[in-house]
Amino acid sequence: MSMQRPTARTGAMSWYAWGDEDRAAPLAPHVRELIARTLGAELRDLPPVPEEEVRLPEPELPGPARDALAAALGGDGSRVRSDRAARLRHAAGKSTPDLLRMRAGRGVRAPDAVVLPGTHEEVEAVLAACAVHRVAVVPFGGGTSVVGGVAPLRGPFSAVVALDLREMDRLVRIDAESGTAVLQAGLRTPEAEELLAAHGYTLGHLPQSYEYATIGGYAATRSSGQASSGYGRFDAMVLALKAATPRGTLELGRAPASAAGPDLRQLLLGSEGAFGVITEVTVRVRPVPAARHDEAWAFPGFAEGAAALRALARSPLRPTTARLSDETETFVNAALSDKEAAPGCLAVVGFDGDAEDVEARRAACARLLGEAGGTPLGSGPVADWRDSRFHAPYLRDTLLSAGVLAETLETAATWAGLLPLYRATSEAVSEALKGREGDAVVLCHISHTYPEGASLYFTVVTAAGDDPPARWERAKRAAGDAIAANGGTISHHHAVGTDHLPWMESEIGPLGAEVLRAVKERLDPEGILNPGKLVPPRAD
Repeated sequence: MSMQRPTARTGAMSWYAWGDEDRAAPLAPHVRELIARTLGAELRDLPPVPEEEVRLPEPELPGPARDALAAALGGDGSRVRSDRAARLRHAAGKSTPDLLRMRAGRGVRAPDAVVLPGTHEEVEAVLAACAVHRVAVVPFGGGTSVVGGVAPLRGPFSAVVALDLREMDRLVRIDAESGTAVLQAGLRTPEAEELLAAHGYTLGHLPQSYEYATIGGYAATRSSGQASSGYGRFDAMVLALKAATPRGTLELGRAPASAAGPDLRQLLLGSEGAFGVITEVTVRVRPVPAARHDEAWAFPGFAEGAAALRALARSPLRPTTARLSDETETFVNAALSDKEAAPGCLAVVGFDGDAEDVEARRAACARLLGEAGGTPLGSGPVADWRDSRFHAPYLRDTLLSAGVLAETLETAATWAGLLPLYRATSEAVSEALKGREGDAVVLCHISHTYPEGASLYFTVVTAAGDDPPARWERAKRAAGDAIAANGGTISHHHAVGTDHLPWMESEIGPLGAEVLRAVKERLDPEGILNPGKLVPPRAD
């Protein structure tokens, strides 16, 4: 099968909120009062300014550069857009600092133009034109980055363009014999699943950004989804990829495994558009499961639940989904669902597959979790979680409008270091946000497990205060420092972008930073690709 496009497309994202702003319902007065009381703070509304009042810098793309880009994309200039609406919608990602700037309408950085290539060759031509005319290029997929990954930074260049891959949205081919599919980078996940399902397959990749994130973005950031325990991280699904660089094309990966030197795919997986633009990936796909079973379990505390998930991760059972909320998150999620909270901590496990396999794994899992001190709660709580899974970003919008910051942090560590890292990060964030503007509620869950360790995913809720960006920056700095000091990675799946760059060299070491700079200099000699992201700068 060749070059299939989806029959329906996900709608455009809001310029100031996550997804469709109409899905963020106002807070009920009694809920607002409860939040204010819990945080010990006065809440002040933060509504978005009207779109026409957002202050954008004037576009400064030089005429010769615009002409070269138009020529790269067919000559008529229709796919080089500099209108206000296009620039505004490529001005930021979806982190809380991004949304605060957009809502205020001030301090908004916008690209000077948005370019819309439709083929790999056109991407190459755009990069070549930008290298000649010294124009920075920010690859743009779904725009869902929460770490500054799509910020339109110019660096030392005269202008910056957003390279939007939305037109590259095809299923190129299915290889049923090998169990693989070739997907273009601009394909959003719902459309990818629609195209694959027509052939009986699924990716099984379900991050919270599912509605809007793209295939290329997943590869470029090493994305993980809620079913990663069973289907794996996205980078582990990639058998081959194609990328355009200012120096030419890289086509990497020929077989499921190779001993032909270092795996050069790893230069592009997680590269965040700083080394090249991923245009196509060959990924492992699996048959659409015939059966699914979910269960919830209660554990007396976070340590006991973590020990149970560790035992599960080291067993041959490998549930498709395995997740554990701490006591605070368990209570808050139950309150949001108008349900009574499970005692202690809520764990969720799920299994996909054929009916016989699912039942066998479920039964074995139940024995293991019961022996680890868990109490079965049935499937009901999991249904509530699945129903609310993709609503959380919209809840963040609701809270932000009411003057409440609700943002996430994530990391990962070995099992031996996981609980100390959990305590240190929670305490550091809570301490950073104490003061006259109120306190914070810090929630956490384990959502991705491995035989050797797991991830920690924190949600921080606090009043916006007098200076919301500065207030969040304090929390982010405290969390990053605590993670670095306690053996965690600065990012398990959100990537580096601008937000995590201050800790990058401490994670990979000075020599590692030199290696990244050397790769960038070889593939991108002019430094036009996504400046200010991922690669630690040289010390002055």
